[in-house]
Parts: sequence; C-alpha cells; structure tokens
Amino acid sequence: MNSFPGAQGFSPQNLWLMRQFVVEYRALPKLQQLVGELPWGHNVLLMQKVKQPEARAFYLRSTAQLGWSRSILLNQIKAKAYQRSLKEGKSHNFRRSLPRKMARSAEEVLKSAYDLGFLSITTAHNERVLEDKLIDRVQQFILELGYGFCFVGRQHRLTLGRKEYFIDLLFYHRFLHALVAIELKVGTFEPEHAGKMDFYLNLLNDKERAPSDNPSIGIILCAEKNGLEVEYSLKSKSNPIGVAEYAFTRKLPRALQGKLPTADELEGALRLVAPEQKRKK
Repeated sequence: MNSFPGAQGFSPQNLWLMRQFVVEYRALPKLQQLVGELPWGHNVLLMQKVKQPEARAFYLRSTAQLGWSRSILLNQIKAKAYQRSLKEGKSHNFRRSLPRKMARSAEEVLKSAYDLGFLSITTAHNERVLEDKLIDRVQQFILELGYGFCFVGRQHRLTLGRKEYFIDLLFYHRFLHALVAIELKVGTFEPEHAGKMDFYLNLLNDKERAPSDNPSIGIILCAEKNGLEVEYSLKSKSNPIGVAEYAFTRKLPRALQGKLPTADELEGALRLVAPEQKRKK
C-alpha cells in the first residue's frame, strides 16, 4: 500500500482480487484499455466467470459499447453470448451494405442462433403462433436479442400506393441508431425470404427512418438455414440483412444424450406416482 498512502479499508478478499487483476492483465496488454472503461464490479465478475482471453475481450468490448449493467453482463455470460457471437455460423451481408464501423457493430449485435427455450414450447405450427408467444414474453425476448433493443410493435403496417404490408416485429436499436425489422419463419430459410425483407427495408428507409438514423437492418429468424443458400440469396441485396436460426430447447451434451428419460417416460412415471400419493392420503 506504499504506492497509495492514506488508502485503507480494503478487505483481504479485495486485496487478493486486486493482486489477481494486476497479474492477469499484465499479461494481456491489449485488454488494459478496455478494462479501464469498466467499473470494478464488472471486472471482478469477468475475472471470476470468464477465463478465456478472447471471450473476456468480447464481454469487455460489448459492455463498454452497449452499456451493460453488471446483472445484464452476468446474464449474457450465462447465456454464452460469446460462443453465439462467433463469426462462424453467422450469415449476413453487413460488410457489403453498411459503413465499416457500423457493420462491425451490427455483426456483434447479431447472434448466430437464438435460444427461445423461455417460450416453454417444443414447436410452433405457424408464424403467428410463434409471434404471439414472443409478444407474451417480449421482455425475455429482448434479453435474448441483446441489450439496446427497444420494442416498437408487431405486425407493423407499411403502405405503398393502395397496398399494405406488415412486418412481423419491429424494434429500434439505441446504439446502432437504426430500425430493426424481424421476420419469423417456422420452417427452413428460403431465398424469397431475403427478397421480401429487402423490400420491407426499402419501405422503412423511405417512409419511417429519421434523418439522423442509420440504415434499417433486417433479421430473418428461421428454424433452419443453409449457409451457402443464404450467402447467395443476400449477394444481390443492397440492404443489411442477417439470417439466424432459433431453437426452443438446448441440445444435451453428447455424454448425456440417451441417458436421461424422455418426456413420455417422465409422463408415465408421474401417472404411476399420482395414484400412490392418493392412497397415502
């Protein structure tokens, strides 16, 4: 404490954390500037929860850019935001359709896959059912999308001449300063989905984008996609469009597959237990 005369009141735990902080970031000079932009509590959380330097750099950068609180940072770590943010598996044309800085920010916002397990369903039979479920849980959906998304509305109406068109879900992103249109598809991605989204974005930009806003962005959420098909579908599109898969349940680790009971087996076991409990009463 000779370097900070008069400083006092540090607990033994905090002293150990300070020592750990110096030791870890002395070996990671590229992260030192990012570290200085975050409060101490955020840095402690990252030291305790994230060990991989690349992952820690992602959370440091995202927190600084997007203004994540400590609780939001923890939720993002638990949701494996870094793993799902990796460029591998992401499908978009942002680098061709946006200025370099915004393209990089938009790519960080887009996930390669979205976990919709909070809906407590195993399948959606049509887009409207999926939309209804997401609106019922819109707060959890926004948390899954990521910090900065603000909900504008569902079935957002656009007009061209005498015809009407409706965007499934419309958001505004506070840090991208852009409208974000989301289209829901319960099946596999098809090339015509990209054409329809491109058309919607043209209308949004012409009719609803504010003078200070960046170009509107489209995200197509589908049950499955073929990366090569998406790449060719987006080649000719001038508007920024991302395509991502969603899932209602997380896949079990390979070591556990086949070792846990199925839903039918659990239901059968519950039917056997219920009569037994009645007899005991």
